[in-house]
Amino acid sequence: METNKPKFSGALMTAPPARILTEDGDFGAGSTPEALRDWLRQHRIEEIDCAVPDIAGVARGKTMPAEKFVKLDAVHLPISIFHQTITGDYVGFEEDGQELYAESDLMMVPDLSTIRPAPWASSPTAQVIHDAQWQSGDPVEIAPRNVLKRIVDLYAKEGWVPVVAPELEFYLTKTNPDPDYPLEPPMGRSGRPGAGRQAYSLGAVDEYDKIVDDIYEFAERQYLKIDTIIQEGGAAQLEINLLHGDPVDLADQVFLFKRTIREAAFAQNCYATFMAKPLANQPGSAMHVHQSVVDAKTGKNIFTQPNGEPSKLFFNFLAGQQAYLPAAMCLIAPYVNSYRRLVPNGAAPINVEWGYDNRSAGLRVPISPTAARRVENRLAGADSNPYVALAASLACGYLGMKNELEPRQAVVGNAYRNDHQLPRGLLEALTDFEENTALHDILGKRFCHVYLALKRSEFEEFMRVISPWEREHLLLSV
Repeated sequence: METNKPKFSGALMTAPPARILTEDGDFGAGSTPEALRDWLRQHRIEEIDCAVPDIAGVARGKTMPAEKFVKLDAVHLPISIFHQTITGDYVGFEEDGQELYAESDLMMVPDLSTIRPAPWASSPTAQVIHDAQWQSGDPVEIAPRNVLKRIVDLYAKEGWVPVVAPELEFYLTKTNPDPDYPLEPPMGRSGRPGAGRQAYSLGAVDEYDKIVDDIYEFAERQYLKIDTIIQEGGAAQLEINLLHGDPVDLADQVFLFKRTIREAAFAQNCYATFMAKPLANQPGSAMHVHQSVVDAKTGKNIFTQPNGEPSKLFFNFLAGQQAYLPAAMCLIAPYVNSYRRLVPNGAAPINVEWGYDNRSAGLRVPISPTAARRVENRLAGADSNPYVALAASLACGYLGMKNELEPRQAVVGNAYRNDHQLPRGLLEALTDFEENTALHDILGKRFCHVYLALKRSEFEEFMRVISPWEREHLLLSV
């Protein structure tokens, strides 16, 4: 359900923690093949999954023997992996003309700080997230991980460090090999299917204790830290909350958690889905994002003045979210299904109002110590690519601070009753995004061009599908 609980205490969002991979040390850029070989030997790793997130957040890559990977030779993948829609079609562009049609190779460079076991694999396997580079060594502008790094670098040039904490909702469902049939909640340990309206219920979480236990076990073996897992308001809908930190690291964690949760569900003969609206009569699934910014030198939250009051930059950040998030919606609600969640009288906000501890507002300022003052973006869907969603949300706040924008007054009461302030569908969202050149300038014009073309292609393909509603109500009536 589209709820959000105050889970943070103390000086939570004052500074990002160090990126520690294992108790044995962090494999960073300075790692040697010898150190990597020792780690692989210690974990008895036989194979490596070399993964790069594509535009949709799908893991693309290669699997290779560990003894080959340890040489750290470049992994090559064709440029077309970033020109592929969610359905597998390819969309060509003038910028990449010859390279795209020739399937020219990009270099995939491993970020060794992301190396983790893949505990569900049938043989001892590790997974490593890679960055995409041109043969020249320059970053590929359209790779989502590089887009997020670009935004983090913009903050760094101002002496700022963004800090985020995502909350990821998802549904468990029965296996569904035929997409013509609606999804159904799986049977719990009681022998009954999951029921809705059970938010916060410990008993409802226990219905799927085997899956939850596997999620915890898989996460522990991957050195992924979970804050909490709770039951949400939908039938067999759960939410996993991650600890705060560096945006790229947290996007990596969401990317890995999605695979982890799906594998835990498969192991118990059911599905885990991050669709924004998988069940017609149940709440949608969001990825709420808590955001704050700290001073790079002092580590103090720039949203709070020395006297404890909100700072000018805090209000500028809020205003940037209000001004630019409507145009960025296709980045945080990327599919036609995403907008089924964002409807009036639903559980998700349909506005960019802000309010103190007000979950009906698209932008919530949670109750927190002044050192942990933050803004929660409640608009992003669980179906969004975490790298793209975090980049888009932080970009909006950045523009607000740089342009010294002023927000509207905080909303009081039920903001669900306010006017719909967001695009009503994907096509409208794409048009709004195309017209917003300020977002294109900081996200990268080439990325924005590719993204728009991919999403328009997906929309056109969707329009060729005839839905059950049309057959039911139009077949014999019009």
